[in-house]
Amino acid sequence: MVHAESVNQGGEFIILDTDDMNGRWSPFRNWISLAGLVLAAASLFSFVLLFVIDSMAKEPSPYQGLLTFVVAPGFFVAGCGLMLLGWFFQRRYQIKHAAGAPPPFLSIDLSRPQDRRCLFWFAFSAVIFLLVAAVGSYHSYHYVESVAFCGQLCHKPMHPEYTTYIKSPHARVSCTECHVGPGAASFVKAKLNGVHQLYATLTDSFDRPIKTPLHAMREAKYTCENCHWPQKYIGNKEKTYVRYLSDETNTVVATRMLLKVGGGDPAHGPVGGIHWHMNLNNKVEYLATDDRRQEIPWVRLTNAKGEVTEYRAAGFTNEVNTAQVRVMDCIDCHNRPAHQYSSPGNAVDLSLRTGRLDPNLAGIKMNAVEALSAEYTTQAEARDKIAEFLKSKYPQEAKLSSMVAEVQQIYAQNIFPEMKASWKAYPDNIGHKEWPGCFRCHDGRHKTADGKQKIEASNCNDCHVILAQAAGKEASAFDPQGLTFSHPDPSDDGTGANCNTCHGTE
Repeated sequence: MVHAESVNQGGEFIILDTDDMNGRWSPFRNWISLAGLVLAAASLFSFVLLFVIDSMAKEPSPYQGLLTFVVAPGFFVAGCGLMLLGWFFQRRYQIKHAAGAPPPFLSIDLSRPQDRRCLFWFAFSAVIFLLVAAVGSYHSYHYVESVAFCGQLCHKPMHPEYTTYIKSPHARVSCTECHVGPGAASFVKAKLNGVHQLYATLTDSFDRPIKTPLHAMREAKYTCENCHWPQKYIGNKEKTYVRYLSDETNTVVATRMLLKVGGGDPAHGPVGGIHWHMNLNNKVEYLATDDRRQEIPWVRLTNAKGEVTEYRAAGFTNEVNTAQVRVMDCIDCHNRPAHQYSSPGNAVDLSLRTGRLDPNLAGIKMNAVEALSAEYTTQAEARDKIAEFLKSKYPQEAKLSSMVAEVQQIYAQNIFPEMKASWKAYPDNIGHKEWPGCFRCHDGRHKTADGKQKIEASNCNDCHVILAQAAGKEASAFDPQGLTFSHPDPSDDGTGANCNTCHGTE
C-alpha cells in the first residue's frame, strides 16, 4: 500500500511517498536511470530481432554477428551503465543530505501540465527510439551482408582483397557465398571469426598480408558447384596469348592454342584432359606439408574399381596423417577465383595489347616492369617514384602523363606495400607460369613404393595443342581469328544465299 503526504518546500506543496521518506525508496527513480532503461530495452529488442533474422537467413553473414553479439550487447551494457550512473548520483545525494532531507526522486503528477508534457515527450521519444532500433537493426543486417561492408568498412586490411575482387570474374558473387559455410558449426565459427576480425582491426594486429583461409574455406560442392557443375564436358578451349619481350623493340610473341580441358564424367563426354582430375569415378587425394599447399609429397589415387595407388615424392618417408589428407577439388587449381593479383609482366602485356601503353615506345615493357617491380613502402611513394622513373626514361614523350597514369594504375590494382600483398604473396595454381601449379604433382618425382609407376612430368603437349605461334614481324601478321571459311562445294564462293536456304531443306 502506498502512503502519501504533502510537504511544503519553498512555498510549494509536493506529493511525496511516505515509504520513500522512511528509507524504502527506489534508487533508480530518476531520469538518467529511466533513459538507461529505455536504451537497455531497445538493445535487447534489437538483439532478439537480429538473432531471429539471422537464424532464418539462407546464407548467414559472418559480420552480422558483430551486430548481434557485439553492438547490441554493447548498447545494453551502456543502458545498464546509465541506470547505475543515475543510482550513483541519487545515492550520493542521499548520503550528502542524510541529516534530514529526503533524497530526490522522480515524482510525476499528471494534474500538472509540465509533468504531462515531460511524460508525453519521454514516452514519444522511447517509442521512436524503439522504432529506429528495429528499422536500423533490419537495415544493418543487410548492410553487413554487402560486399561494401566486407571490403570497404575495414578498409586497410581488406583493401587488397576488395580491389582485386571488383575486377575479378566473380565480382558479382557476394563474399558470404564463398566464405561462410552451411550448418550450425559454420554459423558459430563465422560469428566468432567476425568478432576476432573486429578485434584485430581495432588493435591493428591483423596479418600482413592477410592469410588465405584455406583450411576454413567451404568445400567446392557448397560454393563453386552452385554455378559450375563438374559433370559438364568442356572439351578443348581455345586461348590466344600475346606477350611482349623486355627488349628495346618490345618484340611481340603471339601463341594460339587449345587447352585440353576435357571432362570428368563419362556420361557427358570422354574422360580426359585437365578435368580428368574431377573424374567422378576416381578419387584423387593428397597431402600438403605447407600452409599454402605448394609442397605436395604424397598423392593417392583410387580408381573406379576401388584399386588404390600411392605416390610419394623422392625422400618423403613420413607417416601420413589421415586427418591432413585432402580430397582434390576445384579450389586446388582454381585457388584464386575472386582475388587475382597480376604480376608486373602480365599486367604490362595486357596494357600493351589493349593500347593503354604504346608498344612503339622503345623499351616500354622493360621500363614499366622495372618501375613496378621496385620496392616501395607505401602507395604514395610508389606513385611518386614511378612517375619520377618514367619521366627520366621518356623526358620528351608527348604521351608521358597517360603512360605514367597507366603504370601507376597497374601498381595500385595489384601491389599493396602497406599490406605486403602482391602476386608474390599469393600462389596461383592455374597453369604454371609464375607458380609451380600443375608441377606440384606432375614433376616426375612422385613414384609408387616399387618404383614401377609414377606421376609423369607434364610437357606442353599433355595439356595444350599449339595451333599457331609467331614472334616479331611474323606476329604482326598473326591472325588469331584463323582462316576464312571455305565452302566444301567449290562452286559456292560464299557470297550467295544464307546457309539455311540450302541446309534448312536437307
